[in-house]
Amino acid sequence: MGVKEGWQGRFFEDFEIGDIYQHPLGRTVSEADNTWFTLLTMNTNQMHFNSEYAKKSEFGKPLVVSTFTVAIAVGQSVTDITQNAFANLGWDEIRMTNPVFAGDTLFSESIVLEKRESGSRPHAGIVTVRTRTLNQDGKEVCSFKRTFYVYKRGAEQLADTFPTAERPLTVDGK
Repeated sequence: MGVKEGWQGRFFEDFEIGDIYQHPLGRTVSEADNTWFTLLTMNTNQMHFNSEYAKKSEFGKPLVVSTFTVAIAVGQSVTDITQNAFANLGWDEIRMTNPVFAGDTLFSESIVLEKRESGSRPHAGIVTVRTRTLNQDGKEVCSFKRTFYVYKRGAEQLADTFPTAERPLTVDGK
């Protein structure tokens, strides 16, 4: 038996305008996630970490920080759209359409809007997608357009990235 190739992600040639990818992993947001992300990014708005402060708002409880919601959406999409990307070129039209709270489970999906060959990089193309994130009730909580460079299949930059082991992997462990 030999090495079985795992999921390699999509390459430029795999994208077709109108294709929709429902990203496979949902993510439940915890209060700790929200607090950690808020602290890591130095966001001092108490709406994200002070329950007493948030009780006085129209929501009555802390909101998940918006940039964390965007980060989850981007992360959820990597398996399907940017596993072979090497540069993001922009995020546009970011919308936070409904609030996100600790305990919500988020799911994302993307649709391919545009694709074109790169004029300066023959080993790559440029793809634009629209991604939206839904909560467990199917309500959209976030959406944005994202444009990125993605390698073409067979690009030499992707060759030989897995190291050669000092000794082969065997069934008996020897």
